[in-house]
Amino acid sequence: MEHITLLIGIVIVTALVFDFTNGFHDTANAMATTISTGALAPRAAVAMSAVLNLLGAFLSVEVAKTISSGIIDEGSGIKPEVIFAGLVGAIIWNLLTWLAGLPSSSSHALMGGLLGATVAAVGTGAVNGDVVVMKVLIPALAAPLVAGIASVCATRVTYRVARNADEGQTAKGYRAGQITSAALVSLAHGTNDAQKTMGVITLALVTGGALAPGANPPVWVIASAGLAIALGTYLGGWRIIRTMGKGITDIQPPQGFAAQTSAAATILASSHIGFSLSTTHVCSGAVMGSGLGRKGGVVRWGTAGRMVVGWALTLPAAGLVAAGAALLAEQGDWGVATVAVLTLAICGAIWVRSRRTPVDHTNVNEVEPATETAMPAPSTEPEPEPEPAGVLTTAVRAVSPPPPRAAPPPRAASPEPLGQGLEPERVTA
Repeated sequence: MEHITLLIGIVIVTALVFDFTNGFHDTANAMATTISTGALAPRAAVAMSAVLNLLGAFLSVEVAKTISSGIIDEGSGIKPEVIFAGLVGAIIWNLLTWLAGLPSSSSHALMGGLLGATVAAVGTGAVNGDVVVMKVLIPALAAPLVAGIASVCATRVTYRVARNADEGQTAKGYRAGQITSAALVSLAHGTNDAQKTMGVITLALVTGGALAPGANPPVWVIASAGLAIALGTYLGGWRIIRTMGKGITDIQPPQGFAAQTSAAATILASSHIGFSLSTTHVCSGAVMGSGLGRKGGVVRWGTAGRMVVGWALTLPAAGLVAAGAALLAEQGDWGVATVAVLTLAICGAIWVRSRRTPVDHTNVNEVEPATETAMPAPSTEPEPEPEPAGVLTTAVRAVSPPPPRAAPPPRAASPEPLGQGLEPERVTA
């Protein structure tokens, strides 16, 4: 094994922690629709996804090379402290979005962290801008659109082909197909996301002189990254599974099959050509596409809008946190120790906050369906006290004219003369 200093060892451990958070953060990408439609029990679904994530980590190293020697210039003076700071930014953003149940991109959190830390420590000259644009930003914009359009078409074709078939029989077949497509997504996730951690560890080994520039990840790096993401996947990010499976649209088995097949094809194609794709963007776009493709399907655009905002904030937010961590870590050993302590404290606080409203395999599907609003059931609870009017409301009421006085009801007897019975106008000072 290569010679590894204490600092590089800290970076490797931190990278594996990120890989673990990546696993439970992105479990929803593969298994949310399968769990929401009942095709697989929650525990069985995450177990299958974990095994296939591990296997997928051994299929390719193209994405790992994009991370280790693509977006950042290895010879620009990057130190292990910078990589450590980049990982800290990615981990904190992953945990914050997990707490919010927001399907954000772990891949872009890692990219933003590395870019922010590198710019803060070395400068913009260490960033390969053309690689960032071609292999990170353009795929980030195109992937959800491509997967969404493919999912819309696949969903419509699926329903058209099975329109005259028995619904019960086709549901069984689609559930079986959904399990197969979910397995394919899990395998694709391992080939794409596990490689990102491999690339970071390889970059740390190169900057520490343990590997030559441009070297492929060693076998022990591949195995450790695969195991870390598999363990995180098995624990399951139930909050994000709930949002992806029930929060965007109500998914039926044909939709789940179409969405996951479209997502798997997109991810595998991108991994083959070395695009550092966000599986979250792909799978979220496919789920929304399946909602649009089914006749009568409903998409919760409020949830979708929150997701898009989270996607837009991921790169800069993780980059800012990582930049601050890099400036502190470069002060020496005490700086690295301070960053580590602060990171542990923040992660612990997020964990404690999550325990107030726990989400696990027992309540992951407890979300109201995305259908038209129904009349509320009568309640025996007393009516709440009306809230006091605010300053603006009181001011508007003060200058508004009074509502028109209702005319008196006509009498059944003889009609009164014109003007009789009318109340004269009151003149107020």
